[in-house]
Amino acid sequence: MPEAAFTLLHSDPRFYLVDKAPGVSFHREGEEAGLMEALRAGLSDEALWPVHRLDRITSGLILVARSAETAARLGEAFAGREIEKYYLALSDRKPGKKQGKVAGDMAKGRGGAWRLLNSQQNPAVTQFFSYSLQPGLRLFLLRPRSGKTHQLRVALKSQSAPILGDLLYGGTPADRGYLHAYALRFELEGESFRFVCPPSRGEAFLSETCLAALRDLGQPWDLGWPAA
Repeated sequence: MPEAAFTLLHSDPRFYLVDKAPGVSFHREGEEAGLMEALRAGLSDEALWPVHRLDRITSGLILVARSAETAARLGEAFAGREIEKYYLALSDRKPGKKQGKVAGDMAKGRGGAWRLLNSQQNPAVTQFFSYSLQPGLRLFLLRPRSGKTHQLRVALKSQSAPILGDLLYGGTPADRGYLHAYALRFELEGESFRFVCPPSRGEAFLSETCLAALRDLGQPWDLGWPAA
């Protein structure tokens, strides 16, 4: 596991907010410690409760509750889609459409991958914008409206633009998987929270063209999102 599995961004009596490093699993895998173990070792000896998770390849914002009560409240908010989540991704391929919505049921495929179906019984729904950074590199801002496994990775694969470095879904090899949990907006006990965390790892994320695009992006919740 990388030396720094996470960076603490915000401490509240009810929760911690951290920036998870890419390549770190959420839970222990064999002899490799996971994020939760690193958090308990690095933040305090207190019990901690995860309320959502990120894939191994994904970096960015993770909320961790400091009590069972807060975990229940945040868990209900995530389940009820009351917490707004926004992600960044890069792809070196041109998408089928530059912005819009991807929706469809998901089914397990081969080798741990998932695939998007045409049916709409319990669909994964993702809204997105994309921006050309330079020839052969496009930035995506994604807003999942559901919480399916690998949802964003499958959505971009369905648009013929798999995430750079996401080998499971046909992405071009890179120094990391270029998916990052970028922003969160939610309420807890009547208090409003807004957090934005630009990516801090990955050569392509830290390129001048990508950094300039992020500076021009504005707050994700202020954008005119495609209809969900």
